[in-house]
This record gives sequence, C-alpha cells and structure tokens, in this order.
Amino acid sequence: MKVLMFGWEFPPYISGGLGTACFGLTKALAEKGTHITFILPKIQQDAAESHVRLLGANRISVTNLKKHIREFRKNIQLLEIDSPLRPYLSPEVYTKMFSRIDRDVKTTARDIEITGDFSGAYGPDLLSEIFRYSIIAGVFAAHQDFDVIHAHDWMTFPAGIRAKAVTGKPLVIHVHALEFDRSGDNIDTHVYEIEKAGMEAADRVIAVSFYTRDRIIEKYGIPEEKIQVVHNAVSKEKHIERLKIRRALNEKIVLFLGRVTFQKGPEYFIEAAHKVLCRLQDVRFVMAGTGDMFNRMVEMVAGNRIGRCFHFTGFLKGTVVERMYAMSDLYVMPSVSEPFGIAPLEAMLYDVPIIVSKQSGVAEILDHAIKVDFWDTDKLADSIVSVLTQPARTEEMVKNNTQQLSQIKWEIAADKTLDVYRSLTGGM
Repeated sequence: MKVLMFGWEFPPYISGGLGTACFGLTKALAEKGTHITFILPKIQQDAAESHVRLLGANRISVTNLKKHIREFRKNIQLLEIDSPLRPYLSPEVYTKMFSRIDRDVKTTARDIEITGDFSGAYGPDLLSEIFRYSIIAGVFAAHQDFDVIHAHDWMTFPAGIRAKAVTGKPLVIHVHALEFDRSGDNIDTHVYEIEKAGMEAADRVIAVSFYTRDRIIEKYGIPEEKIQVVHNAVSKEKHIERLKIRRALNEKIVLFLGRVTFQKGPEYFIEAAHKVLCRLQDVRFVMAGTGDMFNRMVEMVAGNRIGRCFHFTGFLKGTVVERMYAMSDLYVMPSVSEPFGIAPLEAMLYDVPIIVSKQSGVAEILDHAIKVDFWDTDKLADSIVSVLTQPARTEEMVKNNTQQLSQIKWEIAADKTLDVYRSLTGGM
C-alpha cells in the first residue's frame, strides 16, 4: 500500500498533539509495510532517514503557475476569501491582532513565487500558505505513484481535495479537531467551510473518537456510514531512568499541560486549584503551555491570590516535557471540547494518576481514570483532593491505568486505518 499523506505537523516540525499523532500512526503503518510520502509545508533541509518519505512543499518546484491556479480554483472556490486565519484564536483576539491583511490570496496567486515561501507555522498568512501548499499538492500528486490520499486536519484538506481531483485516487480525511472544538459556538466560518468541503469531498472520514464522529454528523451533516472511528494511542517509550528527577520542595504537584486556549479549559483548572488550596497545604499547581488565554490566566491566578502556589512554565518540549510528567503527582485535563487528548496517556506512561473531562474522546477508552464535567469545578477540586490524600486508592488507579495502557496501541489504530484504505482500493 502506497499512501500520499498531507500534514501541517510532524516531529520535529511543530511537534504538538497533531504532530505526535501523525508520527505514531505513520510509524505503526510503516511497520505493517505501508509506504508513506508525507508532505509538510516546510522543511529546512533534506529530512533524516525516517519511516516515512518526508518532503517539504517549499522544496518542490512548480512551473506554468497560472495554469495550475486556474485549475485549482475550479475545485476550491472557498479559498478566495480576504481573511487572516489562525487555528487557535478567540474571536476577541482574532479581531485585535489583524486589522489589515499582509497578503490576500488573490495577490498571492498573481505575484509571488510558489516555491520557498512557507513559514510552516500558524501565522497571519496561514490562508495564503494553505493556498500555495494545495497547488503544489496537486502538481506533485500528478507525477507520483500511490494508492490513497490521506489528509490530516483542516489546513491540508484543500490539498487533499486537489490531489484527488488531479489523480482520481480515493481521499481519506482525518479529523483530529473541529472548529467547534477550538472556538466553541463562535466559529470562524471560513475554517468551518474548509472542514465541511474536505469531509464532503472525502471518500472516507476518520474521526479520532465517537465524540468527534457525533459532532461531525450533527454540525457538518456527514452521513454516519462515511465515518470510521480510529482512536489515537501513545508511544510506549519513556526515559524516566535517565531524567534524574530531583524535587527542590517536598510538595505535591498537579499538572495542566496543553495549549492555554478556550478548548483546553484552563480557567476551570485555576478555579479548582483555588478551591483545593483553601483545603490543602503543600500543593503546587503547574500550567505548562501557551496560547491566546495565557495573559488572562496569569491575571486570574493573581486575582485569586494563589500565585505563591501556581506556576506558569510556558511552552515545553522534548525531555523537559518528560521531566514535567515524571515530577507530577497528578495530571488534570479539564477540556471543554477535546476530540481525543493524547496528553493523559503520556502522563500514564510515567505512572501519574489522571483526571479528564467527560467531554473528551480519550475518556471513551479509559476505564479507571477519574472523569468529571469540565464546568463542575467543585467535583474537580474534590477529585484532586481525593487523589492527593488517599495514596492507597491512587496506587490502585495507577496500577489499573498501567494495565489498560498496554492495550492502547498505535498498531491497533494502524490496523483500522489500513482497513479504511483497503475498503477504498479493493483490498490491495
């Protein structure tokens, strides 16, 4: 099986949750004999040897540009909009940050070179990059030998649509998150239209949870029979032995690790922390990550007068993330809307007990985690106190979680994904 795969992240390029999921799934697919060409918007140099053929759109040349742009627009009219897009902005921040457009899509199409002009980031020129990336996707796909197109998340859906139009090969759209997850009811309609167009054009849609599947049906009108649920997993590697963890203070550490955005519910974590600190001493809360709500959360901590016991680390990566997990006594994910959520599984690798919101896809596969509604900060605070003060119960929870973790494998996700491919290619 040969797969042409499009993604906006892949380690080490913006290695967030999306990149982690792409890496885990592709590695398991490769181990089963699948040949994958993975196209990122930008890589700095030839990629090191990997389980995938990793290419950057910035390193693919395009000739006869005007012809490709005309053909592209026949397929995807919705990209001709005068709007800056970023995936994780609140409506308030969205309005403030961009009072003007650096370069609209029509200007891009007329005046610039399509090669070598990608940031590969989530910036104010994101829509323009999606446009150029999609044109290159079509040009590249027309000259490649593959069986299936697989596009991850909305930034690459137009590329998948274009590659399908050029080649006639089946298209799999992989939904890791929806605009309704990122923005609640205050959605960016342009992102919504791109998501909807991708799912309508797809031959099959992969959703990372039943929670996400149901929202796709409800919000986008996609028929249930077109959607296959494939839960994410977690790599089983951990390096706690080489981390040499030392604590400067003999206090319990409660961790929030993720984007500091509406979707992740950071304000509920802070509300619960305030309630816990009214009942317990010798506890410290850590918020690791950054995002558009970061400054507001700092102000919220100050307003609640809990700054002495609350720490903001900013964005963490690499072994620093591992150290943070290993130092923690409890991981909390109070997400308002979480399609899946790999971070709790990563915490479980380090024998850390977890509390997750009921509004998360990962809750579907965890039988022994504590689950609370994101808005119920009283219940969340009670649960935190319970974990920190009842060591026997916590030890039993960790034991059960460890056993279950052994059954949450990328190999299973790869098997289900291969079943999708085979259903579209006649069982190749």
